[in-house]
Amino acid sequence: MSETLKAQERKEFKHSNVVSIRKKGSIPAVVYGANMESTPVEVDATELSKTLKAVGRNGVIELAVGNQKKNVMLTDYQYDYLDNKFIHADFLAVNLNKKLEADVTLVLEGTASGVKDEGGILQQTLYEVSVTARPTDLPENITVDISSLSIGDTVTVGDIRKNVSVEINNDDEEVIATVLAPRLAEDTEEDEAAAAVEPTEEVNS
Repeated sequence: MSETLKAQERKEFKHSNVVSIRKKGSIPAVVYGANMESTPVEVDATELSKTLKAVGRNGVIELAVGNQKKNVMLTDYQYDYLDNKFIHADFLAVNLNKKLEADVTLVLEGTASGVKDEGGILQQTLYEVSVTARPTDLPENITVDISSLSIGDTVTVGDIRKNVSVEINNDDEEVIATVLAPRLAEDTEEDEAAAAVEPTEEVNS
């Protein structure tokens, strides 16, 4: 079920107008889609936050622009983490019956036995996957059970594919997480640190 978010079309695009929009608690935004012209709007920042909490990051929002209502999804945004608020948003108008691609966050669930019983180090290398589904079927996240992983074990995209209801576009061989032996984990960290401080070779002209 979608949530309704009110929006007002923007007619002025000067920097002073953007400042004025933000001062009153709203943010500039854009609505776009395959069958419509890109439309600049403004939405209340607090209401946007409330709406996203209700529908989730990949949820469908009913955006009311004047007398028109469109089903949209938040595709991109700018967020001020110091002030803890949105400062810009992009909305994609969607057809609820047509599949689309979207990125979904992977959430590791459980404690790996290789970490709990063997002192291994859990390393996550993939944090989201691309999926294809109808807008209303997109999950907010995909949980990955890692509780059975011992040292040297990995969980890949292929391992979770059968457990989700949407089509994952990533290759089966992509590693999501692995449990490293303690010494191997230390060596990996040392190699990464050494690479970060390795001097750049100068080329004499």
